[in-house]
Amino acid sequence: MKIGFIGLGNMGNPMARNLLKAGHQLLVYDVIPAAVEKLTTLGAASAPIGQLAGEADLVLTMLPSSPQVREVYLSAGGVLANIRPGIMAVDSSTIDPHTAREVAAVAAKQGNPMVDAPVSGGTGGAEAGTLTFMVGGRAEDFERVKPTLAVMGKNIVHCGPSGNGQVAKLCNNMLLAISMIGVAEAMTLGAALNMDPKTLAGILNTSSGRCWSSDTYNPYPGVLENVPAARGYTGGFGAELMLKDLGLVTEAAKRVKQPVMMGSLAQQLYQQMCLHGEGQKDFSAIIRLYQQR
Repeated sequence: MKIGFIGLGNMGNPMARNLLKAGHQLLVYDVIPAAVEKLTTLGAASAPIGQLAGEADLVLTMLPSSPQVREVYLSAGGVLANIRPGIMAVDSSTIDPHTAREVAAVAAKQGNPMVDAPVSGGTGGAEAGTLTFMVGGRAEDFERVKPTLAVMGKNIVHCGPSGNGQVAKLCNNMLLAISMIGVAEAMTLGAALNMDPKTLAGILNTSSGRCWSSDTYNPYPGVLENVPAARGYTGGFGAELMLKDLGLVTEAAKRVKQPVMMGSLAQQLYQQMCLHGEGQKDFSAIIRLYQQR
């Protein structure tokens, strides 16, 4: 299949490489020429968005935020102005559900099925092809795109109608932020009270406080190997990206008048972390707010 792939950043690049490995033809585009070159050296072809959309049998996007998704899909030189009738579009960006539904409605009106398919699993999952895809859209469109997504992920879940993939992603990331902050508080309290961090983590991970943020991604240095805390909080999922997602959470919650009190507090703490110049660090570096105190 000839796939048009737009957005070749930290997630898009390895996702596109997995599609190439599976034998798909790729037309690629990114605003950063060096990102495009990384793919063309592996066999992909570069093309401007209009040409890419006009030639592809499937268009897949992985973009930073809602404004970029609107620009890429809805502008005069964008995807929907150039895509052939019946060709499907998949947006794996993390954006607000309202934008996802609005763009999908425009696509459907002109005869192009579209699903939102944000991912979980980070850059490691993108490299390994083990991402979770949370897909919003019609059931028949989900089944149509599932084999392609399975090249890049191992857990492909239909979440319901258009926009529901984004709902699932935002709820997951809100809970992840909250749980990471809770683990950071517990670990630093224990250490301040002269508890060995590894011993404390072992107890937490066999008790009712156990969670992914503690047993798989513990933020306390020296507790786990091969996590950002073991390498100065480099790599992983940046705090700025977590802050962006929490902003989407609070905006979505406002639309439906649903309180997200813990989510709002998490947003404030990650805002503080970014203001301290640590936005490029992994989100588990939130623990530094407690250690500095």
